[in-house]
Amino acid sequence: MLDHLSSTTQWIIFGVIVVILLGVDLFAHRKDKVQSMKVSVLWTLFWISLALLFNLFVLYEDGKEPALDYLTAYLLEKSLSIDNIFVFILIFGYFNILPSHQHRVLFWGILGALALRAVFIFLGAEILHQFEWVMFIFGAFLLYSGASMIFKKNKDEEFDPDKNFMVKLAKRFFKVSNQQDVPHFFVKEDGQTKMTSLFLCLLCIEVSDLIFAVDSVPAVLSVSQDIFIVYTSNIFAILGLRSLYFVLNGVMSSFYYLKYALAGILSFIGLKMVLNEFCKMSDMNLQISNVASLLVIVTFLTVAIVASVWRTKRQRKA
Repeated sequence: MLDHLSSTTQWIIFGVIVVILLGVDLFAHRKDKVQSMKVSVLWTLFWISLALLFNLFVLYEDGKEPALDYLTAYLLEKSLSIDNIFVFILIFGYFNILPSHQHRVLFWGILGALALRAVFIFLGAEILHQFEWVMFIFGAFLLYSGASMIFKKNKDEEFDPDKNFMVKLAKRFFKVSNQQDVPHFFVKEDGQTKMTSLFLCLLCIEVSDLIFAVDSVPAVLSVSQDIFIVYTSNIFAILGLRSLYFVLNGVMSSFYYLKYALAGILSFIGLKMVLNEFCKMSDMNLQISNVASLLVIVTFLTVAIVASVWRTKRQRKA
């Protein structure tokens, strides 16, 4: 049997895979057109299959425990990203972006997310390595996020691009074009380079992912502090975000109980971080395992989806 690959080689393999996948995705969607539900579902299954294949690679190279960590982190990131998709729907609706142009925005938004996640994950892991007590702060923040997700106001009332600091900054350097529904981020108008609504939408998408990372990265670091496991699971979850958006767009309102499941998952992960760190510092032999985390995530999502479908059917009958 061949020797296991070195850590550097694993990173190189992962990097090559991501570049190839981005190229495939860009080539497959090089034309601006509306993506059908069937195509979106097939692409979603394609990205999920690739993530699971990479999980087998981790299993072969590093063993069962890292493979379990990867799977748990991937499902955690995937489930939490659903809340971000809801925000994407609001942003596209606010700027009246045509469905045929939405993939362009999501593609470039995900490129930015690849860099942002790297910064957040490497910085977060380094902080935890230097100051383990920060785990209590991360855990408390996730508990707060889970509670606020239940009690916060309707997101339609909260979204206001004019308050977005990136949008404010961009407007200092460029004027906004009056042209609508153009498939470009910048256009020439009256001898000036002006931003389009497509570019303003992209800025809002990037900022929303930045805010989303504040919740998701600490949560994933509770599963593992192995940078390779955390980053690869994050990226594979993000790569499938575009196709999942087109699958869920239009049916998100049917999943009434989904936000409660996501709030429960965040709260559980926050409790896990606080409890595990307290037991570790107190030399107590008590830890919430990643197997338990995986079961909790799957259970919360399954119950929320089944309950939402049942509620929708009852409303239709009524």
